[in-house]
Amino acid sequence: MKAVLLGVGQAGGKLTTALAEFDADAGYGAVLDAIAVNTAAADLDPLPLETVLVGQSRVNGHGVGGDNELGAEVMDEDAVEVLDALAPKVTAEAEAVFVVAGLGGGTGSGGAPVLVRELNRVYDVPVYAIGVLPGRDEGTMYQVNAGRSLKTLVRESDATILLDNDAWRSAGESVEGGYEAINASMAKRIGLVLAAGEAVEGVAESVVDTSEVINTLRAGGMAAVGFASAPAAEDPQENVNTVTSAVRSSVMTGLSLPSATDADAALVAVAGDPDRISRKGAEKARKWLQEETGSMQVRGGDFPLDSDRIAALVLLAGVERSQRVEAFLERARQAVRDEREEKPDPAAAFENDEIDDLL
Repeated sequence: MKAVLLGVGQAGGKLTTALAEFDADAGYGAVLDAIAVNTAAADLDPLPLETVLVGQSRVNGHGVGGDNELGAEVMDEDAVEVLDALAPKVTAEAEAVFVVAGLGGGTGSGGAPVLVRELNRVYDVPVYAIGVLPGRDEGTMYQVNAGRSLKTLVRESDATILLDNDAWRSAGESVEGGYEAINASMAKRIGLVLAAGEAVEGVAESVVDTSEVINTLRAGGMAAVGFASAPAAEDPQENVNTVTSAVRSSVMTGLSLPSATDADAALVAVAGDPDRISRKGAEKARKWLQEETGSMQVRGGDFPLDSDRIAALVLLAGVERSQRVEAFLERARQAVRDEREEKPDPAAAFENDEIDDLL
């Protein structure tokens, strides 16, 4: 899939950079171009991408301070500037645009839905979102922002691929180191989805191409990606269990949104040396995925790579029924309730008989 990436906000800019670098390092050529947009100049400066600073008349390059309503307003006002910067990059070769954002911060959570809406008005290709859910410890404001942003993103985008920060941050890691590791993991997953059917080595028996990815994501709503790999024997007959185990691991322990296994549609690609991939294992894995997700739309195929390992890449679409999503949404709803309770009436401080009301 030939794609153009648009990173919004600090987290979106960093994840977009990781995606572009993964694609370039692997030589897949799936990422046609990438751009980063932010209201904070300091967050754009270190990125090795073309950047657009928005909201200068409102926040003077200092960011929106976590206020996603302001983030949405600023992006709405400056959307034309972003679209103008993006226009030369979305060529006839482009098959999709991905808007990448952290859903907790002000610029990403507020601005991403605005840009997805505007892009869908301008382009005929699918416009997907990649959203990073904030962790439980990131504060009430981030939960509220993410809940509102996700609700809007799902409505405006053709599909929204989610990454759950809580699931991927390791204990004892520094915050910065943790996010770098998360970005690298997500870049591999999304990067391989984009690369399916692009620059591959060898001939696949059943190729996974752009149409398979688009048809899977046509289910819309929320999506998740999984990945796992294991050493492969030279004889494909010895790799039946290797293939099935890799697919199971990619779903049970390798999903970007853990436990999101109820899905409307799914795609599984088995990557590796074509001479080592077990067709029997691939078919067993596809049937297992059909049973696990409860979906009758499970597509499958090969992803030829020069490797001594077998890898499984799984894309699940329409996962909003999962317990993980519902747990997050309840967290966001509770954060909204807590936020309302925490806002006292300033006039309450003056409730006494010694001061008269003006009106």
